[in-house]
Amino acid sequence: MVATSLWHISKTTSNLQTASLDKLGKDYLLIKSWYSLISTGTERLVASGKVPSSMHESMAVPNMGGSFEFPIKYGYSLVGEVLSKGDLEGQLVHLLHPHQDVLQVDKESISIVPKGIPAKRAALASNMETALNAVWDSGVSVGDKVVVCGFGMIGGLIARLLFLMPAVEVVILEKNTYRIQQAKEMGFLVNPRDLEDFDYSFHTSGSSDGLQTCIEAVGMESKIIELSWYGTKSVEIRLGTSFHQQRKQIISSQVGQVPSAKSARWDYTRRKAVVWELLKNPVFDAHITDEVAFEDSPLFFEQLRSDKVLDKGLGWVIKY
Repeated sequence: MVATSLWHISKTTSNLQTASLDKLGKDYLLIKSWYSLISTGTERLVASGKVPSSMHESMAVPNMGGSFEFPIKYGYSLVGEVLSKGDLEGQLVHLLHPHQDVLQVDKESISIVPKGIPAKRAALASNMETALNAVWDSGVSVGDKVVVCGFGMIGGLIARLLFLMPAVEVVILEKNTYRIQQAKEMGFLVNPRDLEDFDYSFHTSGSSDGLQTCIEAVGMESKIIELSWYGTKSVEIRLGTSFHQQRKQIISSQVGQVPSAKSARWDYTRRKAVVWELLKNPVFDAHITDEVAFEDSPLFFEQLRSDKVLDKGLGWVIKY
């Protein structure tokens, strides 16, 4: 059987390449892809060659092909149907895998998608883990006031999780006209005039100005949760105003580990089970606004490198 994969050939070019799949043992599954999520922030940096060399090892993902110095096959949230004969035949599964139409993987690498969660929504699972970790890292509780700066995929999922918590006040900061409208349609307060003394802020905009705004928006002994990943880009912030005097904290959040405060009782399997419970809620369908046909994915990534496709969307999936 022949599989087709998306490869980034250089900092400016992507294409589709075919390769034969080897026959593997009984512990491997043959899977037909339905959807794979495009994590636009991380994947734009990968496709543009902006992953620092010191991060190459830690940024590698399961089933990745090539290297960050190009060519590279990358991606990490795919949903497909098991084709192999046996108990799992016909089952929808989620796994970490680059964008590819047919694949063979070890049975241990899959997570079964619970019934009732459609395949496209299930593709949010990896980014939902990121959002869940961020909420855990923050310590947000009932009644808190929270700012989310950047209403893209990650910012939107974080805002939605916080919005579902009792009595938590969530405010969105966003410059993009399309995303402002999407946030308002979801029921969020966007870009208020009064922006001070919040309990927590979450930064996902990928800009120095956004991070500075998050620092200034919170009050005494509050936390700023930083989720933007900048690659080789420098960040400049000003800490000479209220940052030290009000004992504010900038907290790095990433999905690779369960927060230490929970690690005694939580592992990746338990966290994934919570993600599936969350994704049973159809409100998360609104966070995927666009589908990209697999054959058009090289063109999409060429446009993504120059930010041409980000003006009118929240989340993108490749449809196979």
